[in-house]
Amino acid sequence: MNPAPASEPDAPRDLVGIGIGPVNLSLAALAHPLDGLDTVFYDQRPAFGWHPGLLIEGATIQVPFLADLVSLTDPTSPWTFLNYLRSRERLFPFYFAERFHIQRAEYDAYCRWVCENLPGLHFGHQVDAVRWNPERDVFEVDYTQLDTDGEAEALGRTYTRNVVLGIGTEPYVPDPLKPLVDAPGVLVVHAADYLDHRAALLAAEHVTVVGLGQSGAEIFLDLLRNRPAGHEKLQWLGRTEAFAPMEYSKLGLEHFTPDHTRYFHALPESTRDRLVESQWQLHKGIDAATIAAVHDELYRRSLHGGWPDAVLTPGVRVRTAGRVATTKIELHLEHTLQDSRSRLTTDAVVLATGYRERPLDRILAGLDPYMRRDNRERPRIDEDHRLVLDPSVTGTVYVQNAETHTHGVGAPDLGLAAWRSAIILNSLTGGEAYALPGRTAFTTFGLTQRRHVPPPREAPALTPLVDDRR
Repeated sequence: MNPAPASEPDAPRDLVGIGIGPVNLSLAALAHPLDGLDTVFYDQRPAFGWHPGLLIEGATIQVPFLADLVSLTDPTSPWTFLNYLRSRERLFPFYFAERFHIQRAEYDAYCRWVCENLPGLHFGHQVDAVRWNPERDVFEVDYTQLDTDGEAEALGRTYTRNVVLGIGTEPYVPDPLKPLVDAPGVLVVHAADYLDHRAALLAAEHVTVVGLGQSGAEIFLDLLRNRPAGHEKLQWLGRTEAFAPMEYSKLGLEHFTPDHTRYFHALPESTRDRLVESQWQLHKGIDAATIAAVHDELYRRSLHGGWPDAVLTPGVRVRTAGRVATTKIELHLEHTLQDSRSRLTTDAVVLATGYRERPLDRILAGLDPYMRRDNRERPRIDEDHRLVLDPSVTGTVYVQNAETHTHGVGAPDLGLAAWRSAIILNSLTGGEAYALPGRTAFTTFGLTQRRHVPPPREAPALTPLVDDRR
């Protein structure tokens, strides 16, 4: 993309997007055909990248390909995954492949194709602050333009009537494991950086994977497949009490519909918090196919007698961790049900401990006096994904993938990205830029939820081709 100028004109834009991950890329793609809508999106990275450290060969995304950036709102958009395949002359191969779930690397390539062709996206731009200017009734967005080495090159400011935050998540390391990250001379990596360190991990004498979610399973499987039979020297452990499969039943998936999102948002705050914790298996379990692949590989390695040198232990938490003998790592473990403790010495650790929503406080520090917060000091976000601000602020700040506490487990789900983008664009334009369905689930969430149930469609009467009356 062409870089944005170091300073923007004073005329305010309609929308400035901060962050260019899939959610804001979806918004940019759906905003593109809307006449008269002036938008720009900034990202501090030099180019698009979707979890590059986890683009393991063969790993698939956990939603169907229809959960691309636009299809579930506008399947006629030029930015669909199918149109990407057509532009690459790969539509027929995909048709014959009969794949509903595509590989992660292919989803990443699709998003990069959109970034290369969609105007208004500016990488290498780090947004430093967002402030409200009450005299002009606009937001001021200050940014630093970065060179190819990530060094500051120029400062700039954009004025806008509305802002959308799509800054995504960041790798999470639990407190007992933080000393490992800071310890010099030891091979400890977060799953987010796995591919960058894969060669070193394969060469390590003994490797421990911590975390029983999808990333932990994929990394363990990749290491298992590429270490010598009988000398795997792998350990996989985590706090979850089982290698739990992700809830993937048809009705279970309806928790990732607009119907459930609206139901969840209307619940009391304390109820929402309890519900999010109880629904972990909807998004933190392991895909059943990955579990099967792990078992198949372990079984294959036992065919000629003996068991693979791999230890899989659920229900274990790391109490403390540190470096021993210069390059080795010691984990102090506790079994949560047995109430037993032990020590594990290993040569390398992969922290498949997940991600957390990036805090909004730093980038929105200038708006803090205007922000309304809940009982746990989190930003209040209304049903249309808008920060609840003081009425004196006439502009709007929209939030994407940072509203699990108000919108539920579907907040980070790719399948809801296009729908949420349409909600934001309809709110932004004050009309129906995109028509949205009134009902999206067979499940009725709650007794008091009212909805329009369309009548069953009747088949049209057929006119006989031949009148055979005698």
